[in-house]
Amino acid sequence: MAQKTMIQAITDAMHHELKNDEDVLVFGEDVGQNGGVFRATEGLQDEFGEERVFDTPLAESGIGGLALGLALQGFRPVPEIQFIGFIYEAMDALNGQIARMRYRSGDSKSAPITVRTPFGGGVHTPELHADSLEGLIAQQPGFRVVVPSTPYDAKGLLISSIRNNDPVFYMEHMKLYRSFRGEVPDEAYTVELDKADIKRDGKDVTLIAYGAMVHTALKAADELEQENIDAEVVDLRTISPIDTETIVESVKKTNRVVMIQEAQRQAGIAAHVISEIQERAILHLEAPIMRVTAPDTVYPFSQAEEVWLPNHKDVINKVQEVMNF
Repeated sequence: MAQKTMIQAITDAMHHELKNDEDVLVFGEDVGQNGGVFRATEGLQDEFGEERVFDTPLAESGIGGLALGLALQGFRPVPEIQFIGFIYEAMDALNGQIARMRYRSGDSKSAPITVRTPFGGGVHTPELHADSLEGLIAQQPGFRVVVPSTPYDAKGLLISSIRNNDPVFYMEHMKLYRSFRGEVPDEAYTVELDKADIKRDGKDVTLIAYGAMVHTALKAADELEQENIDAEVVDLRTISPIDTETIVESVKKTNRVVMIQEAQRQAGIAAHVISEIQERAILHLEAPIMRVTAPDTVYPFSQAEEVWLPNHKDVINKVQEVMNF
C-alpha cells in the first residue's frame, strides 16, 4: 500500500471519480493547467480534457450558481472554492439554493454537488484564508459537512461524497496537506459518511475533535499517558450530521469529555456536540464537559496565529480539570 500525503489522496479520489463517471465535472479558480493553488487537481485536465476539468472566472457566486445548474442537468459537479474565506460570495447558492433543492422539489430533484475548499491555520496565510467557517454550513439543513484528518480518510470520504446524491461541503485543512504521509490504497474505496472514527482507544476521558485538531488531541493523549491518563480520541469526520451514537458510547465508557475545535468558542460545532451529549448521556458524566477552542476574536494576522490557535497543552490542561473535578 502506497504512502501518500493528504493532497495526493484527494487528487487520487478525483481522478478515480472522473474516470468512473463521465458526469463528474471538476471546476474552480485555476484548477485547470495550474492544478489549483495547492496542486490538488494537477494533471486532471491533461487527462480528462477542458470540458470536464476547467477554470472559472474569479467569482464564487458564479461557481455556486454553475454547480447548481449543472447538477439539475444530471451532472455531478465538484467545484473548488479556492479558500474557505471566499464562500460568503457563494452563500446564496450554497445555503439558499443547493441545500434546499431536494425539499423544494418534493424529492424530484437532487443536488449531488461536492464543494471542496481549503481552510485552517498554522501555515501563515493572508487574511480570510484560514478561517474555520464550518458552522456557517453545518447549521444549514440539507448539507453534509465532511472534514478528514488523514490521507486514508480523505480519499475514501471524498469518493463517498462525490457519489452521494446530496450536497457535501468537503473541507481540507491546509496544514494537513503535506505535513505527513499515510497508507492509501491505489484502488478506489469509500469511507462511510456520517460515521465517526475512534482514532485512539482509551478509558479515562474522551477527546472529540475533527480536522487538524485530531492530531492535536492525539499528541495530548500521548503525553497524558505519561500521567497514567488513558484518553480516547474520537474523530468526527462528518460534522453535520454528527455521529451521536459513537460519541455517546465513548462517553459511557470514559465518563469525561473534552471537546476540541480550531474555530472560535462561539463558532464551529463544539456547542452542538456538547448539547447532544448533555441530552443523551448526562447521567454518565462525572465532570462538566470542557471545551478547547480559539478565542472569540477574528482570526489574527499570521504573526500572532500560533498564540491564537489551540494546542495540545491547552487540551492537557482541560483534561486535568475534568480528571480533578
